[in-house]
Amino acid sequence: MSTHYVAVVEKDADSAFGVWFPDVDGCFSAGDTLDEAVVNAGTALRQHAEALQSAGKDVPNARDVEAVLHDKDVKAAVKTGALLFAVPLLADAGRTVRINISLDKALVDQIDEAAEARGLTRSAFIAQAAREKIMG
Repeated sequence: MSTHYVAVVEKDADSAFGVWFPDVDGCFSAGDTLDEAVVNAGTALRQHAEALQSAGKDVPNARDVEAVLHDKDVKAAVKTGALLFAVPLLADAGRTVRINISLDKALVDQIDEAAEARGLTRSAFIAQAAREKIMG
């Protein structure tokens, strides 16, 4: 599933960037840089969606940017310099799929080393790297 949610990013006085989602109550994130805030927003959205689903709750529907711009809080944030950006919800489908890929042996060795250092399997490491790359 890949649905995009509108995120609002605001620069705090202490130079950090805060992120919130008008369509997903209680989902917040931050980062020291704008790039970090964007990556962290994707992770926060995914984890929040997983927590909702684990609790038997539905993930709210994403609205388009035009609809979000009508929200009073969003209008106020934009007037004070906030930026809007789309964050894909890269939620798991709940099942794994076996694939066959070809990679250089040296790259596979580096992947295995990095995965082991992080306590991940090769598959989990590649999936995490893919999510990070997709988020930008």
